[in-house]
Amino acid sequence: MARTVLMIGTRKGLWIANSDGDDRRTWKVEGPDELRSEVHAVALDTANTAGREQPRLFMASKHWHWGPQVLHSDDLGATWEKGVDGAIKFPEDTGRTLESVWAIAPSPCDPDVVWAGTEPSALFKSTDGGASFTMVRALWDHPHREQWGAGFGGQAIHTVLPHPTDPQQVTVAMSTGGVYRTFDGGESWAPANQGIRAIFLPEDAQFPEFGQCVHKVARDPQNPDRLYLQNHGGVYRSDDGADAWTSIADGLPSDFGFPVVAHPHRPGTVWVFPLEGADGRFPVEGACSVWRSRDSGDTWEPLRSGLPDAFFSGVMRDAMCVDDAAETGVYFGSRDGTVFGSDDEGDTWRPVAEHLPDVLCVRAAVC
Repeated sequence: MARTVLMIGTRKGLWIANSDGDDRRTWKVEGPDELRSEVHAVALDTANTAGREQPRLFMASKHWHWGPQVLHSDDLGATWEKGVDGAIKFPEDTGRTLESVWAIAPSPCDPDVVWAGTEPSALFKSTDGGASFTMVRALWDHPHREQWGAGFGGQAIHTVLPHPTDPQQVTVAMSTGGVYRTFDGGESWAPANQGIRAIFLPEDAQFPEFGQCVHKVARDPQNPDRLYLQNHGGVYRSDDGADAWTSIADGLPSDFGFPVVAHPHRPGTVWVFPLEGADGRFPVEGACSVWRSRDSGDTWEPLRSGLPDAFFSGVMRDAMCVDDAAETGVYFGSRDGTVFGSDDEGDTWRPVAEHLPDVLCVRAAVC
């Protein structure tokens, strides 16, 4: 019987929630794994399952003693295997050491390829299913790198978007630095920030070539050239693969937030979680609310059924996701340790887990 698996990464380990069949209202939550670790990124590889009975699960943890490492599981989290030296290590000539792994992205079209974004901002590639990684030197050696700054959470690549059909195309985003793309498998990189505003810069310099504090980018799986972006002040859409960006913030109660998530099957459907400006960083007027657009951001609607009032907890950039069921489930975890789920694309919500540590990331899939 198929089941939905929801990975929940927190500041004190990983929990995994399971729901049988297409229920997604009743969950069995187990954990923690890696209790003495901050789990900054998780992923489920449902595309590259050849030779495996189950999808491969990934976890990027930062252990209090062993430091950052990438682990994988081929039995839905019953056991975990660590890569050699944590799987990711900065070359000695860079003079830097790995602080954290912020993003794990299995390629949807290139078997055994897994990408990882790190702090400090660097991109790593695995060709053995995530057991070991090699730095993508062309991005590390980019002339802009010395000018990339640190956001509040650090200076890191937090978004990695492999193209669904072309293994040579990868898009990354970072705070602060903005969006960069490669069309040749990582041999060369160029910024792709036209139209994205950097509100923290002087008024006459707010649309730079790079340096924006992008919080998250999502790709429309059914329309790969359409991307959605949540900025540090601004929500945007690109219809040409990030050549240019257009604001779609009109109709939202705030243009500040962290996550943005696209529907896996229905083009034009996207979810965000608006927050009060950078000072508050909690839901607008304290009302927990997900906002959904069904027309690529032209109009927005609030989704509050089942969500609490007087809610002053934020949702981080990787703490919102969708599953790949026919009727898509939507999930988000908050910094107060509550995880909410919806089995009807956000129309109604129920708690999946409560009283966990600070939730940093969630990912879900039907297995």
